[in-house]
Amino acid sequence: MAKLKVYIKNSQSEVKIPVGIRLLIRRCCQAVLITEKFKHDTEVSVSFINNKEIRNLNRIYRNKDKSTDVLSFPLCENGNFDESEQGVVMLGDIVISLETAVKQAENFGHSLEREIGFLTVHSMLHLLGYDHETSTLEARIMREKEEAVLEKLGISRDATFISKAAQ
Repeated sequence: MAKLKVYIKNSQSEVKIPVGIRLLIRRCCQAVLITEKFKHDTEVSVSFINNKEIRNLNRIYRNKDKSTDVLSFPLCENGNFDESEQGVVMLGDIVISLETAVKQAENFGHSLEREIGFLTVHSMLHLLGYDHETSTLEARIMREKEEAVLEKLGISRDATFISKAAQ
């Protein structure tokens, strides 16, 4: 099995990172690579930032002056991945707004773990070249892949729904 190195950095102070989130992110990244049969040694960077910073990045890189939940910065072009001298493929960077992840978890009625897992899987697929904005077919394919990976990890939509009555 190929090696995976995930660098995780917390650059925000608005939300306390729950125990186990770093391991969850690593598991999500690994599960996507296995599902996609990506056989190279790989490095990925994941950063937690606040809404102000993600809005700034969204404005600079996507020309959208609003905050968002996650941004992906793939290092591949046209499906071609650069390898380091050691043969490691650097897929790119994932940037997650924890503030938005918390709000979305509440709005969707599932756990923060499910939300962060989803955002990580979603971004990993972007790093591998998937783009849900190119067509409705591509969006559907990407969504099905996301749910398949999350189900394998035990954090599918159905398994993580939180009933408001149970709270």
